[in-house]
Amino acid sequence: MGNTFCGVCACIDQASIGVIERWGRFERLAEPGLHFFNPFLGQWLAGVLSTRIASLDVRIETKTKDNVFVQMLCSIQYRVVRAHADDAFYELQNPREQIQAYVFDVVRALVPRMSLDELFEQKGEVAKSVLEELEKVMGEYGYSIEHILMVDIIPDTAVRKAMNEINADRNSIHTDWMYGNGVRLTAQRLQLASVYKGEAEKVLQVKKAEAEAEAKYLGGVGVARQRQAITDGLRENILNFSTKVEGTSAKEVMDLIMVTQYFDTIRDLGNSSNNTTVFIPHGPGHIRDISDQIRNGLMEASSANLVNVD
Repeated sequence: MGNTFCGVCACIDQASIGVIERWGRFERLAEPGLHFFNPFLGQWLAGVLSTRIASLDVRIETKTKDNVFVQMLCSIQYRVVRAHADDAFYELQNPREQIQAYVFDVVRALVPRMSLDELFEQKGEVAKSVLEELEKVMGEYGYSIEHILMVDIIPDTAVRKAMNEINADRNSIHTDWMYGNGVRLTAQRLQLASVYKGEAEKVLQVKKAEAEAEAKYLGGVGVARQRQAITDGLRENILNFSTKVEGTSAKEVMDLIMVTQYFDTIRDLGNSSNNTTVFIPHGPGHIRDISDQIRNGLMEASSANLVNVD
């Protein structure tokens, strides 16, 4: 049931208190219940105030000691004091604007003395300071400040991004607080993030270069072993053929092996799944040229070995 009134009576509900005037002058407070007035004597109900707890959210933008802009969301819970409801009714026209102005004044005087990290650590102290100031001021106007909560502290977007990069690159950034180094400025935070990122890229580049060098080395070892195996196989085939087939020379055996290898290579090219057009000279004369080139290479290698031995 809400407040109801007419010209000669009024019913004030439990969560409200009325203000009665006589000929435009305050006479008394009307407690919850039914009240009668004598309009012929100038009595009337000037207004009704709610005694419920009201909530006011104030968003303040200010700057910390280390030049970081932050937004603070402060929630104030207040109510009208029944015994001083006349002061609340007559003294303040807009109590919400008055409370907001004092919150601005206290926060903007206190926060610039703190660094960003100190603000996060001591936000309870900031709320306590605001509460003490508001209680002292608003108590004179018939209002009681019940609670003040610092709901949120939001740094500037650039600062949040820098802090997130530092935390992502090196979670141990919090050790700075233990050694009392204080809070770095926004530029220092960004610089640290860049340094950590650069170190990570450097390690990746070094590891990549080492992997490429190792791969090339192992590839060279593989090619050398492959060529050595081919050479050993050819030598063994020549010796076996010369021993088992009488009257054959090493040159004839080499020519036969080269012809066999030549046709095997052409067969492999034709059976490859990734067929491409390859133009190669073909004919008995060209096969002889290939065998002569290989034989000359082997003879030059043997001559070089004899010179080194001497």
